[in-house]
Amino acid sequence: MFFTNLFFGMDFLWWILWSALLVWIFLVPYDIPGQRNRKRSAMHILQERFAKGAIDLKEYERNKKILDRDKMEQS
Repeated sequence: MFFTNLFFGMDFLWWILWSALLVWIFLVPYDIPGQRNRKRSAMHILQERFAKGAIDLKEYERNKKILDRDKMEQS
């Protein structure tokens, strides 16, 4: 006999497939499929701003000292 109502008419493998698809849709980051986004550190952002010319050397060094001091306090 065939059990047509077993798993609501779907084979067990189909339930696994649909479950995996839903997990992938909701848990994978949206930017690039298959890759997680790296969180940029404050120092990295500061270096980028200095490289682009958005801040001058004095401001870069002052902010770098603040970030270094905060990093030492957290350790």
